[in-house]
Amino acid sequence: MNATAKEVAIVTGGAKGIGFGIAQGLARDGKRIALFDLDRAALDEAATRLSAEGADVIALPVDVTDSASVNHAVEAVTQRFQRIDVLVNNAGIVRDKRITRMSDDDWDAVIDVNLKSQFLCCRAVLTHMSAAKYGRIVNISSRAWLGGAGQTNYSAAKGGVVSLTRSLALEWAKDGVTVNAVAPGIVDTPLFQAFDNELQEKLKKSVPVQRIGTPDDIAEAVRFFARPEASYITGQTLYVCGGRSLASPSV
Repeated sequence: MNATAKEVAIVTGGAKGIGFGIAQGLARDGKRIALFDLDRAALDEAATRLSAEGADVIALPVDVTDSASVNHAVEAVTQRFQRIDVLVNNAGIVRDKRITRMSDDDWDAVIDVNLKSQFLCCRAVLTHMSAAKYGRIVNISSRAWLGGAGQTNYSAAKGGVVSLTRSLALEWAKDGVTVNAVAPGIVDTPLFQAFDNELQEKLKKSVPVQRIGTPDDIAEAVRFFARPEASYITGQTLYVCGGRSLASPSV
């Protein structure tokens, strides 16, 4: 491996929303970017925007719930860049319902996209990172892992992410790989923007700092964990939620 080459970061769900904000932030730090996403049109647009901003980027259509798709994409990244330094597991979906109305598919889909995908992507990159004796994995959890009414599937998945993070941190610490989690609160994404104004205001007032988070807020935390200098920090969960994790109820 060429130690002087720019680092390479994979961002899952990187074509839009929080994932794209994270990709932009890592690109500003000089990292080469690999975007994983199922939305081909959004992938093309995201890659075009990042390229226009000066980033070296590869955009790959990936089903992060399928091991063959993940393994193929990781191999494509190593063929293109000859290294993988950072993995950000950001892909996620919600299907909020009370448990008595939640179907098997509602449960399985949310667990697969939010938790299984992180297992598959971590497993795929850790061989490369351990061989290099260096790696930074940042898993996106959520404040909702603390519990949320109507979110048993999502909260369980995001709680699993915290446990996955802690376990992998212990497994790979001696190999120079750190594994940390970021737990966002309410973030201004297309999902939030689809809410009516009344609900948006209610959510805003539930945040102690009295504003909604932005993708850049989440990206700053990811960039911190992804730095080479963050070598003595592993197995941690950092809340980026404007204080909602302290006392605010779920909404």
